[in-house]
Amino acid sequence: MSLPITCHTVHFGTLGQIDASHLAAIAKQGYKSVINNRPDGEGGPNQPTNAEIQAEAERLGLNYVYLPVVPSAITQAQVVEMAHLLKTMPSPILAFCRSGARSTNLYHMALQIS
Repeated sequence: MSLPITCHTVHFGTLGQIDASHLAAIAKQGYKSVINNRPDGEGGPNQPTNAEIQAEAERLGLNYVYLPVVPSAITQAQVVEMAHLLKTMPSPILAFCRSGARSTNLYHMALQIS
């Protein structure tokens, strides 16, 4: 399965919503860490939950963090946490949300304080 990952650098990429079945392909592409930026339930009852994705990520040996953000309400604390994760999580790191846009925006904001 080819996932439409946007590779910002060799250390960081973004992607739209995933489910647990996508994680094996993500790991196979060499990603070591996954950041979930999408709040649970945002997409309704059919959106995979953080817990489902986290369980599979951990089963596959991926590092996983849940850092949910609302696109129009990203806080400074979330930006600081993202900057911290970018510095401390094993890379390459893949962040995802609904479309990949808020993960990309959060990434660029975090780079400004790094």
